[in-house]
Amino acid sequence: MKIAFDAQSLFEEKKTGIGYTVEKIIENMELQDDEFQLNYFPFRNKKKKRKLIEKYVSLGYKTKECTWFPLGIYCKIWNFLPIPYSFFMGRDTQITQFFNFIIPPGVKGKKSVYIYDMVYEACAETTERKNYEYMKRNMEESSKRADFIITISEFSKREIVKYLQIDEAKIYVVPCGVDLEKYNSSKNPQKIELVKEKFKIEGEYFLYLGTLEPRKNIPAIIEAYQRLKNQSSISSSKLVIAGKKGWDYETIFALVEKYDLTKDVIFTGYISEEEKCELLKGAMCFLFPSLYEGFGLPPLEAMACGTPVIVSDRASLPEVVGDAGILVDAEDYEELAAKMKLVSESPEYREELIHRGIHRAQTFTWKRSSQLLREVYKKECGLGNR
Repeated sequence: MKIAFDAQSLFEEKKTGIGYTVEKIIENMELQDDEFQLNYFPFRNKKKKRKLIEKYVSLGYKTKECTWFPLGIYCKIWNFLPIPYSFFMGRDTQITQFFNFIIPPGVKGKKSVYIYDMVYEACAETTERKNYEYMKRNMEESSKRADFIITISEFSKREIVKYLQIDEAKIYVVPCGVDLEKYNSSKNPQKIELVKEKFKIEGEYFLYLGTLEPRKNIPAIIEAYQRLKNQSSISSSKLVIAGKKGWDYETIFALVEKYDLTKDVIFTGYISEEEKCELLKGAMCFLFPSLYEGFGLPPLEAMACGTPVIVSDRASLPEVVGDAGILVDAEDYEELAAKMKLVSESPEYREELIHRGIHRAQTFTWKRSSQLLREVYKKECGLGNR
């Protein structure tokens, strides 16, 4: 087989879900005797990008780069000036895999695209207007260009069929994984304390981790936490909100000020993978009452770290967490508060959740994800049964 990966997401300096998924899939892919190629546009910061790509070349990847035309301009003009992608990246691959929802025009060979969720349709009110318009403008055409589609949960597969009217036989589910070498229940108290000191966290804490944006439903966490503050058993526990600012993040800060919680709620901003790992391991409980997810990687990583999780009962989260976490109504602040109280006050229940979570997380690995994706490519190249 000769497979090309659109590797542009590898260059994200502050990786979130998509960039992290691309990185882990590429790192864990078994190349064997097949040829895997990384396509990218290093118009800016050529030396830096080439240095980063060297890591993957050492794993056996070949590269194809376009240095003379900026990707940003290409993305803006291809709808009215459809320059073929093959003009930049060649014509000799059997499958080209795109990881970020969109397939450009004129790709030779079979075309595949990752569609992680349909949030722009299902929860349009939580999507920034410019992103909504971009996705609406490009997704339908992109899904038509695709010979097959990769998604990350059975829930997302159903959503793609529903909103894009795609034949489900064209869609493969390849779940995300968790890096069990990094995210595991082996805890180093000194490392945890160093991270807590950096962010001025004292004592026990509840943790949310992810982008600060409307669909993550962070106000529900603040509402529930505010209800718990008057209860002596957890009055000293902090709430840590970790992640970069997304759109409409001001609402979250305003709510903290409204309830006079500025000394109790700690915003860390964007954190590194190493800091994330230690914060997860040190947390009393991980909170993720999201309104919509295509998968939900942070709860899985929290479970791998031996931290109990409370998630919403919506979208893909029940599929990912199973019976290893607590499911709550995303809009029921009282229920969320009650479950936070239960986890903090019941050591026995907490230990049960920890045990279940570790076992559940071990069934999701990036090696398995890459193996499943490789099997898809074999089938699409006629080397196996569909």
